[in-house]
Amino acid sequence: MVAVAFFVSRLIAPKNPTPEKLTSYECGEETIGSAWVPFNSRFYVIALIFLLFDVEMIFILPWATVFGSHEAAKMDNRWGWLSLTEMFIFLGILILGLAYVWVKGDLDWIKPKPVKPVVDTQVPVSLYEKLNMQQSAYAVKEFSPETATTQPATTNTTNTTTTTETTPPIRKPMFKPTFKKPGNES
Repeated sequence: MVAVAFFVSRLIAPKNPTPEKLTSYECGEETIGSAWVPFNSRFYVIALIFLLFDVEMIFILPWATVFGSHEAAKMDNRWGWLSLTEMFIFLGILILGLAYVWVKGDLDWIKPKPVKPVVDTQVPVSLYEKLNMQQSAYAVKEFSPETATTQPATTNTTNTTTTTETTPPIRKPMFKPTFKKPGNES
């Protein structure tokens, strides 16, 4: 019957191929590049696993409806135990399949596996620890623009040394933000 339908459609279908009709169609956009791009097969595997468990739910829902039916239980008491056993076997097979896929590693997404570099070096570990201790002892000094420190300036002349105190000038901020109101941008 299917072969007859294909044959009839082949006979009566219009044939008018044009270059525009023979181009591939991607949502009204021109195609860019080749369709044969590298594609990670894990997307395909995850989609298949999703479909497997989605179809599983399609089989479980009618079973649960019939299993919960009191009319079927009144007809024969063995019906409940038989259907319960069948569902446990069905779920057991699916759980074994899930365990197989999990152990095989197909459920692991693309995660980088860190590689610890191994370097042949003659630097002792204590030197690294000492450097880390020096770096951790670093303290940031508090900044205050109002505080001006006075440092003595030493001037060396031929035989005399004089010390004079000089105050460095207070520096203004180098960047002064200007705010403009909207509409007043001229």
